[in-house]
Amino acid sequence: MHDDRKLTEDRLTRVLDERIRPAVYPASVPLEVTVWHAPGEPVPVAEGIAAPHEPVAVGARWGAPWGTSWFRVTGSVPDEWAGRTVEALLDLGFDENMPGFQCEGLVYRPDGSPVKGLNPRNQWVRVADRASGGERVDLHVEAASNPVILDYHPFLPTELGDKDTAGSEPQYRLARMDLAVFDETVWQLVADLEVLGELLRELPEDGARRWELTRAVGRALDAVDLQDVGGTAAAARELLRDVLAAPAEPSAHRISAVGHAHIDSAWLWPLRETVRKVARTASNMTALLEDEPEFVFAMSQAQQFAWIKEHRPEVYARVKKAVAEGRFVPAGGMWVESDTNMPGSEAMARQFVHGKRFFLDEFGIENDEVWLPDTFGFAAGLPQIIKAAGAKWLLTQKISWSRVNSFPHHTFDWEGIDGTRIFTHFPPVDTYNCAMKGEEIAHAARNFKEKGAATRSLAPTGWGDGGGGTTREMVAKAARMRDLAGSATVTWETPAAFFAKAQREYPNPPVWSGELYLELHRATLTSQAKTKQGNRHSESLLREAELWAATAAVRAGFPYPYERLDRLWKTVLLHQFHDILPGSSIAWVHREARETYARVTAELREIVDAAQRALAGEGQVPLEFNSAPHARNGVPAGGAAVVPEGGPPAVSAEPRDGGYVLDNGLLRVTVDARGLVVSAYDLRAGRETVPAGAAANLLQLHPDFPNMWDAWDVDAFYRNTVTDLTQAEELTLDTGTPGTATVRVVRGFGDSHAVERLSLTAGSARLDIDTEIDWHETEKFLKAAFPLDLHTDRYAAETQFGHFHRPTHTNTSWDAAKFEACNHRFVHLAEPGWGVALVTDSTYGHDVTRAPAGQGTTTTVRLSLLRAPRFPDPHTDQGTHCFRYALVPGAGIGDAVREGHRISHPERRTTGAGAVAPLVTFDHEAVTVTALKLADDGSGDVIVRCHEAHGGRAAATLAPGFPVGRVTACDLLERPDPEGPDLTPGEDGTVRLALRPFQLVTLRLSRA
Repeated sequence: MHDDRKLTEDRLTRVLDERIRPAVYPASVPLEVTVWHAPGEPVPVAEGIAAPHEPVAVGARWGAPWGTSWFRVTGSVPDEWAGRTVEALLDLGFDENMPGFQCEGLVYRPDGSPVKGLNPRNQWVRVADRASGGERVDLHVEAASNPVILDYHPFLPTELGDKDTAGSEPQYRLARMDLAVFDETVWQLVADLEVLGELLRELPEDGARRWELTRAVGRALDAVDLQDVGGTAAAARELLRDVLAAPAEPSAHRISAVGHAHIDSAWLWPLRETVRKVARTASNMTALLEDEPEFVFAMSQAQQFAWIKEHRPEVYARVKKAVAEGRFVPAGGMWVESDTNMPGSEAMARQFVHGKRFFLDEFGIENDEVWLPDTFGFAAGLPQIIKAAGAKWLLTQKISWSRVNSFPHHTFDWEGIDGTRIFTHFPPVDTYNCAMKGEEIAHAARNFKEKGAATRSLAPTGWGDGGGGTTREMVAKAARMRDLAGSATVTWETPAAFFAKAQREYPNPPVWSGELYLELHRATLTSQAKTKQGNRHSESLLREAELWAATAAVRAGFPYPYERLDRLWKTVLLHQFHDILPGSSIAWVHREARETYARVTAELREIVDAAQRALAGEGQVPLEFNSAPHARNGVPAGGAAVVPEGGPPAVSAEPRDGGYVLDNGLLRVTVDARGLVVSAYDLRAGRETVPAGAAANLLQLHPDFPNMWDAWDVDAFYRNTVTDLTQAEELTLDTGTPGTATVRVVRGFGDSHAVERLSLTAGSARLDIDTEIDWHETEKFLKAAFPLDLHTDRYAAETQFGHFHRPTHTNTSWDAAKFEACNHRFVHLAEPGWGVALVTDSTYGHDVTRAPAGQGTTTTVRLSLLRAPRFPDPHTDQGTHCFRYALVPGAGIGDAVREGHRISHPERRTTGAGAVAPLVTFDHEAVTVTALKLADDGSGDVIVRCHEAHGGRAAATLAPGFPVGRVTACDLLERPDPEGPDLTPGEDGTVRLALRPFQLVTLRLSRA
C-alpha cells in the first residue's frame, strides 16, 4: 500500500479550516448594534445598560486603551430558523491567538443578570436551543478595550501599560455581530476530526493504530459533501464511530483534567481589570458547568472570590451554587497565588490563614492542596508552612520552565528546612493552559518521569493568565479521550481526587530536599525596587502593629484594631501576587502599588504610635521601644526601657591617606580616598574581613539586556562586562550624631548619582551603609560588592522560618544555574570559628562567587540593588531610591539572625511614665518570635508564633508577662494542633518548649 499519510493529514487540515468549521454556523443575519463609551473608569452594570447609546457599524474602530464600551445588540430570529439552535456571534475584534491578552466582554440581559463572558476563544452566546420564529434578542456587552502589551514581537517597550500614558487611540475594530444557526452535528464532527487528527500525528509512524486512524479519517472526509457539509456530517461521523470507540491500553497514562483559568491578579492589566476578568471567567464556567455534567472547574485565590462577592454579587450567587454542588472547586487555600521566595515568614503564613479562612467561612471547604502553577520558584521554608496550615499537597508546573536542568521528578516528596515533607506534583503536560490538544496529551504521557512506579498526572485545562477558562470544545475533546486507543485517558476530577489517588498509588515517592529553584526569572528578585521595599517595610510594620496593639490591649485595655489589621494584611498579601512583588507587571500596577504601600505605612504607624502611647502612659521619661525579637541596648524584645542619661561614647574617626579610619573598639573600618572599604578589622577576633587589595561596598554596573522577558530575566552573560564605580566626587566625615561616625561619599555615573553614608556606632559590631541613588540608567544592573576574606564552600541565606545553605562553587550545572538567588534579611558566610553576615532591610537578590587568593580562595557577596528593564514598564525604577544594609564581621549565625531583625525593626523613642515589660519572653536566643497578636476570633487570647532560628535544638522556657489560664499548640489558623506538645504551664506560669531545628510553633495563651 502506498504511503499517503501526509496527503490525508494535509487534506484534513484544509478541509477542517475552509469547509467544515465554517459550516458550524451555516446561516446568519446581522444584529443591530449600538454603543455607549464610558468616559472614565468602569461603571456599575445598571448605569452601563441605561446609558444613552448610539448606532455603530461592524468595522468601526472602538476602545481607547483601558476604556469600557457598552454595546447593545438586538434582533429577531428569522421565521425559517424555527426549531433550530441559534446563537449570537459577538466578535469585538478578537485575535484568537490572544485569549486573555486583549479586549474582552461580559454579556448581560436587560435586567442586569450576567450571561457569559466573551474572549477570543469564546465568542458565542446561546440564544435558544429550539428557537421560535420572530423571537427577540436583546443583549448588553460590557466590553473592555484592554490594549495588547505582549504582542507578536514581544518585549517591545510600550507606553500602553498605564492609562496616564496610553493615549486615546482606538485599539480595536468591531468585527462580526450576528445571529446564527448553530449546527451541533457539524460541531461534533469538528471535535471528532480534531481529536483523531491530532492523535494520529503523535503516534509512531510505523504503528498500526496510526494507519487505522489515517484510513478512517480519509473515509470520513470522502463522505463529506463540501457543498453540503451539514447534510453529510452525520454520515461522516458514523464512519469514525468505531475508531473513536476503541478502548485505551490498560497501561495507558491517566490524566486527571481540572478545568482551570489561571488568572493573574495583576500583570499586563491593573488590579481593577482583574476584578472584571474574574467575573467574566466565573460567568463562563458556571454556564459551562450547567451544560456539561462531567466537567469540573477549579479556581484558586480567595482574593478573586472576594472580588466577585463585592463587585458582582449576581455572579457570586452562581459560583456559590456551583461550589455547593461540588463542581466549582475553590483551590489552593491562599489569599493569592503569591511569590514564595520573597514574602517573609509571617506573611507567607498569613497567605494561608486568610485564604483558608475565607474558603471555610464562605463555603465550608478546607483545602488539602496548595495550587501555585505559575510561581517563580519555591522557598525551602515553604513545606513546613503548608503543613502548619493544615494542607498536605502542592501543585506547580513552573519548574518545567527551567533553562538548564530538567527536574528529575514529576511526583515526589518535597522536604523543607525542618524536615517536613509535602507530596508534590508537577504536571508533565508542562502548561497550566492545557487546551486538550493531542500534542499536549501525548507530551504529558511521554514526559512523565514516574513511569513504572506511578500512572497519573494532572492537566490544568483552560485559557489562563488573563482568564477565559475552559471551553466547550475542550470538554468535547476530553470526552473523546476518556478511553481512546493510542491516547492517554482523560477524566475530569477535582484536585483533591487526583492527589488522593496519586498518593495512594505512589506511597514512597523520591524525595527532593531544599528549595525548588527556577532556572529562569532570576531578575524578579530585583526589578521594581520600591514595590519590594514597600513589601518588606509593610511586613515589618504589621509585625510591630500587632505586637504593640496586643501588648497595649492586655496591659492598658487598648482597643485591638482587628478589622484594620485584617484589611491591611489582605492588602499586603494581595501585592505579594507573583507578578506584583516580583516587579513584572505594567507601570500602572507598580504606580498603584507605591501609592498603596504609602497608605499602608501611614496607617500602620498610626496604630503603632497609638498603642505605644497607651503603653507609655503620661510622663516625660525618655523611653525606647524595641520591636525586634531580641534584646537591644538593654531594651528587652517586645518591651520598652528608659533611655539612660548621658550620651553614648564617641567613635574614633581619623583622616588617613585621603580617606578615614573609624574605630569603636569592636571594629576598625578603613575607607580609602575612593570612598571604598578597604579594611573592616574585627578587633575582638583579630581578623580582617576584606581581602588584601580588594575593596568592599563597591558599586558595580553591568549592561542588562536579557534574551527575553526583560523585567523577569537576567542572563548569565551580564557578568561578562562590568564597570566598577570607584570615582568619588565628594568624601566627607560627619560626626554630628552622638556615638556615631559617618563617612559620606558622593558618586556620579552615567545619568545617575549615588550618596553613600557609611556609619559606625558605639557598641555595635556592624558597619551600617545607607545608599541613596538617583537612578536614570537604561538596561543596566547595579550591584554592591563585598569581597570577604573567607574560604567556604557554602553560605546561608535566610528564608521563611529559618535559613538554608547554597554552594559558593559551580561544581555542577545545578550549582552554576543559581547565579542569582534570594535572601530575606541576611546572608551568612563562615569558616569554623569566624564568620561574616551581610544584612539588608529591603533587598532580596544577590550572588555569591569565589576567587583565588594565594593558596586559598576568597568569597564575594553582591547585593542586587537596581535594574532598568524597559518591558513591561518602560520606566522601571527611574528616580530616587534609598537602601540600607550592613556588614557584620565576626558574626555567627545567631548574630546574623539578630542583626537582620534589628535592621528591619529600628528602635522607636517616645516619652512616658516608665518602662514597659514584654508580654512574653523566651530564655533561649535561638527562639525567635515572628508574631505576637490577639487571636483572630476576638476571644482576647494571645497568639505567639515562634521558631528555632539557628538550625539546632532549643530547649526554651516561655514566660508570659500576664496571668495565663492555659497554653495550647495550634495550627496557623489558631485551631488546636492534634500533633502539638503538651504545654501545661508550671506553677510560675512558665511553659517549657523543646524545638527541633527550624521548628515552627504557634501557641495560644488564654488569659486567666
